[in-house]
Formats: sequence, C-alpha cells, structure tokens
Amino acid sequence: MVTIAFVGAGSVEFTRQLLRDILSFPELADATISLHDIDSERLEVAAALARLTSSQVRVRTSLSRREALEGADFVVNMVAIGGHAATLRDFDVPESFGLRQTIGDTLGIGGIFRGLRTFPFLDGLAADMLAVCPEAWLLNYTNPMAMNIQYLATVAPRLKAVGLCHSVHWTIHDLSALVGVPHEEVDFLSAGVNHQAWILRWEHGGRSLYPALDAAIAADPELARRVRVDVYRRFGFYPTETSEHSSEYVPWYLKHQSEVDRLRIPVRDYASISAENVATYEKTRDALAAGDQPPPLEDEAVEYAPQVIHSLVTGRQRTIQVNVANDGLISNLPSGAAVEVPATLDRLGVHPHVVGALPRQLAALNRSFLNVVDLTVAAAVEGNPDHVRHAALCDPATAAALTVGQIDSLVAALTAAHGDLLPAALR
Repeated sequence: MVTIAFVGAGSVEFTRQLLRDILSFPELADATISLHDIDSERLEVAAALARLTSSQVRVRTSLSRREALEGADFVVNMVAIGGHAATLRDFDVPESFGLRQTIGDTLGIGGIFRGLRTFPFLDGLAADMLAVCPEAWLLNYTNPMAMNIQYLATVAPRLKAVGLCHSVHWTIHDLSALVGVPHEEVDFLSAGVNHQAWILRWEHGGRSLYPALDAAIAADPELARRVRVDVYRRFGFYPTETSEHSSEYVPWYLKHQSEVDRLRIPVRDYASISAENVATYEKTRDALAAGDQPPPLEDEAVEYAPQVIHSLVTGRQRTIQVNVANDGLISNLPSGAAVEVPATLDRLGVHPHVVGALPRQLAALNRSFLNVVDLTVAAAVEGNPDHVRHAALCDPATAAALTVGQIDSLVAALTAAHGDLLPAALR
C-alpha cells in the first residue's frame, strides 16, 4: 500500500491532474491519498475531485499538516504562501517603483520575496516529515524552485527532497514539433538551473536538430521576436523556460520599452494567470456544489511526480529532470547550489547524473542567477536582513532598472507589505 500526501492540495486543478496521472497506473490504483490544506473549503473541493477521479482510491483529509503526513511514502508540495493577494503585492509594489516583471515567482524581486515567505513553511514541513515519515520523498513543485531546494538542502540535509518542473519536457516537445520530428524519437541532454537550464544536445537518429531550428527561425522572422530565441542566438544553446520567464532573469530586456515591444514581452503576465487560477477554482467549486461535473482537464499535462512515484514503487527505470543540490553534478556551478540535471529513477531512489562543465557562457548566466538564490537563502538561514538587500542589488533585472536607493526603498516596502509572512528575523 502506498500513501501519497498532497500539501497545498487546495490547488485543486494541479492536484486533480496529478491524481489522474498517478491513479492511471494499475500498481497505484489502490493508493491512499492524504490531502492537506489550511483552507477547509478548498480542502473539501480537492477531496471531492479525488473521489471523482477514482472510486477505488482511499482519500483522507486533514487541516493538520503533521496528521496528514503520518505514514506517507511520498509528499507532493505545491503550496503558494500568501495566495493570490501576496502575488499581487509582488507585482504592484515593484511596479510603483518603475520595476516591471512578467512572472515574478523564480528570480527578481518577486522571486526573492516569494522565497522568503515560503522558507518558514518549509521549516515546518521538513520538521513534520522527519518526525512522522522520515523515509518519505518530498516532491517539490513550489516556486521559487532553486531557492526552495537550496534552502531545504541547507536546513534539512537528511530530508529526501527533489524539485520537479515540466519546463524541459515541454521545451523538447515544442521544439521537436517546430522542426517536424516526433518528440518521443528525440534524444537530448539538458542541464543548468530551474527555469534557466539549457538544451546541450538535441538529436534525432544521432543528428543534431539545431541546424533545423536555425532554418525554421530564418524562415519565420516572427520566431525571432521571442526572448528565448534571442538568448539562443546570442549564447548558442536554447533555454528551457518560456520567454516570459527568461526575460526577467537577465538585465537586457524589461528595462527597455523598445525590447518589450520587439520581443512581445507580456508584462505582469502571472498576475493575470493567478487571477485565472482563482476563477477556475471557483468555477470548479460551484460545479461540484451544484452536482455538476467540474470543467474538463487538459488532455495532456505531463508531470514528473506520477513517474517518480511509479518508478520508485515498481522499479521501472526512467530518466527525468530533477532539481537537487549540486554535489559535483555541474563542475562550474557552485557546490551546494540547486541545479537541474537528468536523473535515473528506480526502486532504489533518484540518481542524479554527473553532467560536468557547462559551456562557459551558460555557466556565467547561471552563476548570476545563483548569486541571487544564495543571498536569499543566506538571509533566512542567517537571519540577516542585509542579505535581502544584497540579493536585490545583485539581481540582474532589478539592478538594470533601479538605482541603489530605489532598491533599498523597494525592499523596505515589500518587507512591510508582506509582514508576518516573512521570517521573524527579516521583518
């Protein structure tokens, strides 16, 4: 019998997608699903969706995180501390200083403060897991991924934690479609950091597909009007996250209106997505209350957690991308930093692959990214609010747009805005 706990289960659409995929495996069809959220209404909606997914599954719910974790073999984390309101603060306060963001959940000033308000939760989650399910695997989806994984590796090194993100899968899927090759026939190697990893090799039948991509871009000038294509053409390897994300990890784009227009960058994109997520939840809740079927799921929503669980339970070998602490995996990125690399799954666990050195120009961009991650984690671990300012000062997009005085004032304003959500020493 396998017990899978969902923390932040009130993220009902994501919970529903994961459950559909997990329970599609016959070996997992009789799993026990333990759901936890701090919002009782969302928790009941998640439970109703779980029961709709399968009549065979055993569902239990609890507003107590520790109770929900008891006996878990796997813990899926997808919390969003502060919810939609905190997300809006991450956009509105910086915008009042003239700082533009697109997603704000990974790097930049939004990523810094999302990380800082998530760390106290991760402290509690790690303590509860080590107390009641110390051998369970934590499968983390919560952003900022690199910050959260590096933080967990620092404060709870005994915890078996990996970060999961579908960005590499969909990058390969979409690029392969663009050049007319079935993605399941493609071989690839990707490594770097989450949301700024790189397609180092991309081949079909032993032949590199990069020349075909170059031809596709040359044939369609509109393809060049995307940030990730612009980065690819300048750095030689394709980045694994969307243009919306990629635009705010570097200093060259969001500061300049001409670049926003040239590359069609959707400013404040995630503020709208977050509002849509709330609307989707409300529509699902109301449909269930009326006895109607909830809105249909996407036909294809490939996530790694079901594959991890199935492989570790059955021993079926798979290779996926994972986020883990850099223990000699990428030689020219900092030791201990959270990196994204391939890993083999089997009954014995998750086995990250040693990649070696990244091309110099890619490692340089990743180190700039990881400087912000490291300072944000250090701020919380050391209880040093100066490091919050240091992280903001070292952030590429923030430093490109604001003066040092404006950055100091912005950090103070966001600290006041988020208040008790932040670690006590940093308020």
